Amino acid sequence: MYLAVAVLGGWAHGYVRGRVYVPGDANLTARNVAEHSSLVRYGFVADLAQATLMVFVVLALYQLLRHVNRDVARAMVILVVVSVAITCLNLVTQFGAVLVATDPAYASALGPDVGDALVLLLLDLQHNGYLVAQIFFGLWLFPLGLLAYRSGLFPRLIGVGLMVGSAAYVIDVPLQFLAPRIADAVSPVVLVPIVIVAEVSMLLYLLIKGVRHPMSDPGPPPVNSSGGR
Repeated sequence: MYLAVAVLGGWAHGYVRGRVYVPGDANLTARNVAEHSSLVRYGFVADLAQATLMVFVVLALYQLLRHVNRDVARAMVILVVVSVAITCLNLVTQFGAVLVATDPAYASALGPDVGDALVLLLLDLQHNGYLVAQIFFGLWLFPLGLLAYRSGLFPRLIGVGLMVGSAAYVIDVPLQFLAPRIADAVSPVVLVPIVIVAEVSMLLYLLIKGVRHPMSDPGPPPVNSSGGR
């Protein structure tokens, strides 16, 4: 499921939106959305699917790591649920852009220039909405990293990497809003690689190595025939 989240999310965000969304160019963005409307719709569904799967991923990780610290594990789940909720609601603006770009009713009512500007505005809102969601899907990596570090089920370096990746996610958000030029210079070469290394390391460890001896809550010790324990 974690792999599916990575593949679907990367395809929807990196490929689909990267192909149609051109910041600052309303005419080109609207034309791209109209010409590739089916692709944008598939990207919409892929994003919904990865967000839904993410809930099951964090529930599975909760079952795996709750023995370390239940409160931290619960915080991890809550942060993911918040990020998924924001992500799903934010996707409505992407679908709105498709409707404005392809439905003749909108074109006749708004006119080509206003319609193109509205398509760009909707995708701008979606882009910024993802930054808001990024706060929470960055923060969830910290409790995950802390639990992984303390559990003994993973190399401690992975746990440290996840906590550092959490900080990189959170630092990127105010930079994007307050200092976009600095963010454009720093994020691709520093923050994004940190996040990718952290999450990919966890994903690959789960896929290749796995957790052979997950810990669970121990039951009561057996009672022998003489009544001793």
